[in-house]
Amino acid sequence: MPPQRKRNPNGAGTITKRKDGRYQAAVYVPQPDGTRARKFAYGKTWAECDAKRRALLDKAANGIPVPTRSAKLAEWLPYWLDHVIRPNRKRSTYSKYAMHVRLYLVPLLGAKRLETLGPRQVRTFLAEVTRRRSAATAKEAHRVLRTALTSACREELVTRNVAALVEAPKVISRDLTPWTLDETLTFLEAARRDPLYAAFVLAIAMGLRRGEVLGLRWSDVDLDQRFIRVSNQVQRIGGELHQGTTKTGKARPVPLPLICLAALRWHRLRQAADAAKYGRKPDPAGLVFTTRTGRPVEPRNLNRSFSRLTATAGLRPIRLHDARHGCATLLTAAGVAPRVLMEILGHSQISMTMDVYTHVTQDTQREAINHMDRLLKRRPGRPDDHA
Repeated sequence: MPPQRKRNPNGAGTITKRKDGRYQAAVYVPQPDGTRARKFAYGKTWAECDAKRRALLDKAANGIPVPTRSAKLAEWLPYWLDHVIRPNRKRSTYSKYAMHVRLYLVPLLGAKRLETLGPRQVRTFLAEVTRRRSAATAKEAHRVLRTALTSACREELVTRNVAALVEAPKVISRDLTPWTLDETLTFLEAARRDPLYAAFVLAIAMGLRRGEVLGLRWSDVDLDQRFIRVSNQVQRIGGELHQGTTKTGKARPVPLPLICLAALRWHRLRQAADAAKYGRKPDPAGLVFTTRTGRPVEPRNLNRSFSRLTATAGLRPIRLHDARHGCATLLTAAGVAPRVLMEILGHSQISMTMDVYTHVTQDTQREAINHMDRLLKRRPGRPDDHA
């Protein structure tokens, strides 16, 4: 009579033989929500079933969640936002991801389970978002879903990322024509007496983002050495103004053009006068651009002032962010190297500098073609010159 197998210790699971002849292992394993539940595994032989039991125990020992049933996207996505994105990503990134989860992913895909979600459902989802909103919104929602499923793969909740198997919608780039040099000078002349004149000069002459302009601090401005250190930005996130790092998360020193130097000196005098009027002392480390009462400027108000001054100057309307494009265009036309332009604008990749922000003017194109004419001009005296 073969020796009887010893009983497994508590917590090591059990193996039993089913009526159909197969073997069944049962092990208590951790769940994504932190609880523990019983997980079953099956095998044709006792050894095969025991190998699966040991694999489940290894995951449990390493704290890897092993769901007893596939979680729905409506369950996984909030968990992913709170435990993966919030602690590790910027607040603005969390807010953007949460918006896509709330408006699109949960309403349209929330009832689907992680293991049963397929490329066809993802493709249908993207088509619906495109129909409701736009291709650009659908592309962003696709990125959020793909990132969430990548985390699910890392936690071994699914074996593949189905969102990565589906191509994101193609977005037609908006035809952008920044202001010409004459239009830019007209705007600056109209804005000269505006309290935010220096902010517009920084956006136009240095290509700073709106949040970077409003987040600039006097402690990062050196008027004597003529440079600024771009390290902070002001954004409205989740219904409140928030100060954080720049988009790339890195500080960058940028030299100041003379027009910016003069504008900042004038602005500092004006800010000191406002502080004295309201009984405050100027803060040498405070924000460069504030309201008269010393509060941060609302980003939308900067846009509104820009639009108002544009209309006053009789110029064609463009976005404030388009001034950043215009800065890249003017610097490119002046012969600034792409790598230098990338550092000035604060891009993380040179491809973005070249593909998105470099709008070469017609004069620059014409000059390039004239170079080609000179290069390909026929040599004098050849037989075909007089044909």
